[in-house]
Amino acid sequence: MKLICIGRNYTDHIAELENEKPEDPVVFQKPDTAILLKKQPFFIPDFSNDVHYEVELLVKITRVGKHIQPKFAHKYYDEIGLGIDFTARDLQAKLKSKGLPWEKAKGFDGAAVIGEKWLDKNRFSDLNNINFSLKKNDEIVQNGNSSLMLWKIDELIAYISTFFTLKIGDIIFTGTPAGVGPVAPEDNLTGFIEEEEIFSINIK
Repeated sequence: MKLICIGRNYTDHIAELENEKPEDPVVFQKPDTAILLKKQPFFIPDFSNDVHYEVELLVKITRVGKHIQPKFAHKYYDEIGLGIDFTARDLQAKLKSKGLPWEKAKGFDGAAVIGEKWLDKNRFSDLNNINFSLKKNDEIVQNGNSSLMLWKIDELIAYISTFFTLKIGDIIFTGTPAGVGPVAPEDNLTGFIEEEEIFSINIK
């Protein structure tokens, strides 16, 4: 399986990191070893002093596809999930400043949280109007809505499939809204789609 991630898909997040608005979706991948094991805490790695949470809606691919047209993209997924793209922000900044790839800052062990609960997409009246949020120690730190995506879910699937064959079980991280920030030992992160809790993890 592949974990395909989209960067800079929310204008407010682009602004908070002082990045340039992209002309096309920013695509990168995490290895499957980045998946945080179920019911395990997230351990802050020794190589970073500034790991940030980034909550994101997820899509799980259910059919093999290549060069998928946007109008057919809805046939390639049945469920919506929620996860966290953990980022070693200090390491990422160092690598970006040198023009180097920044997979080390995004793809390290445990850097991908995938909520255990997936929701049938048919329960949503509009996939382009899904509310999601992240609480840190019971305080909301990120609030997002899929209507604010620069590229919507079906557009992302079509774009990604231009470059990579999508396979059953692949998961797409669709980007994060504003409000990203650092984690510290003993923090708790809880993610919600609408009012439903999708995951809760502890930081060590």
